[in-house]
Amino acid sequence: MSTQPSALSVLTFGEAMGMLVADSTGPLATIEHFHRRLAGADNNVAIGLSRLGFQVSWLSRIGRDSFGEFVRQTLTAEGIDDRYIVTDPEHPTGLMFKERAEHGADPRVEYFRRGSAASHLSTVDADAVDFASLDHLHVTGITPALSDSALALTRRLMERARANGATISFDPNLRPTLWQSEAQMRDTLNELAGLADWVLPGLAEGERLTGEKTPEAITDFYLERGASAVVIKLGPQGSYYRGRLGGTLESLDVPGQPVAHVVDTVGAGDGFAVGLISALLEGLSPARALARGNLVGAQAVQVVGDMEGLPSRERLQALEGDV
Repeated sequence: MSTQPSALSVLTFGEAMGMLVADSTGPLATIEHFHRRLAGADNNVAIGLSRLGFQVSWLSRIGRDSFGEFVRQTLTAEGIDDRYIVTDPEHPTGLMFKERAEHGADPRVEYFRRGSAASHLSTVDADAVDFASLDHLHVTGITPALSDSALALTRRLMERARANGATISFDPNLRPTLWQSEAQMRDTLNELAGLADWVLPGLAEGERLTGEKTPEAITDFYLERGASAVVIKLGPQGSYYRGRLGGTLESLDVPGQPVAHVVDTVGAGDGFAVGLISALLEGLSPARALARGNLVGAQAVQVVGDMEGLPSRERLQALEGDV
C-alpha cells in the first residue's frame, strides 16, 4: 500500500539564485532583453515535491535584497515552508544568466555567486531543524562546494537525519568550477554519498567520481559504501537501477520517455529526482519509481526554466495514465 504524500515531511537545502534568461538566442554579450526566473537544483526538487503534495521545507540563506525576496516569495507561493530560510543583511543573493539554446543543446550559463549569502551557510543553520518529524532529506553536491562551512552543514544535516531515521537521497550535481581540485570534489562527494540511502548520479558524473565506466560498476561502487539503491541517469536513454530496496539485490533498466521537442535541458536531472524520490517515498517499486523519474524529467525539458515544467499531482496522474 502506498503512503500519502501529505503525511511525509521532506527537507532540502542549498542555494537559490535569481536567474535572468535570454529572450532570444545568441551569445549573452549580445542579448538586450532577459526575463527573471528562479534557479537552484535543491529548490527545484523542493518545488517539484511540493507540487506533488509533500510537506516540504527548504533551508538556506538569502540576501536582504530584491532577489532574496523574490526567492522567498516564489517558494512560499509553491507551498514550501520557509521557516528555515534566513535573511542575511551582509551578503547578497546569488545571480546567474542563462542563454537561450537551440536544438536541445545545453545552454551556457554565467554565475555571480561568490560570497553570496548561501555560501555562508554553517552548522548553526541545522540547530533549528525538527529532525524528529523529518521523513526524508534530499542533498545535492552543489551546497558542499560553496564553502567549508556549507560542507560542514551538509555533513551535520545528513548525520542528524540518519540518526533520526529519515531516508536520504544524494544527487552529485557536479559543479567542478566550485571546487579547488578534481580530487577534492571526488573524495568529498564520494564521502557524502556514503551517508545516503539513494545515490543518483548521471552516467558521466558516476564515471568521473568513481573511475568506473559502466552503470553496473558505478552502482556497485556506491552499494559497497553503504547505499541501499543507486540510480544512474542515462538522459534520453532512460535510467538504470541496482539496489536492495526489495530486500534482495536487483538490477533493472527503464527506457526514457520520448520528447518531440527539447526546449531547455537544464533541470532535467532535478525533474528525474522529483519523480524518483516521490515514488520511493510513496512505497512504489523501483521499476515504477524509475519510470516516474523518466517521465517527470521529460516534462522538465519541454519548457524554458528549470522548474516550470514540473507537474502537479493531477497532471502527473494524467501523464502516468497515458504511459
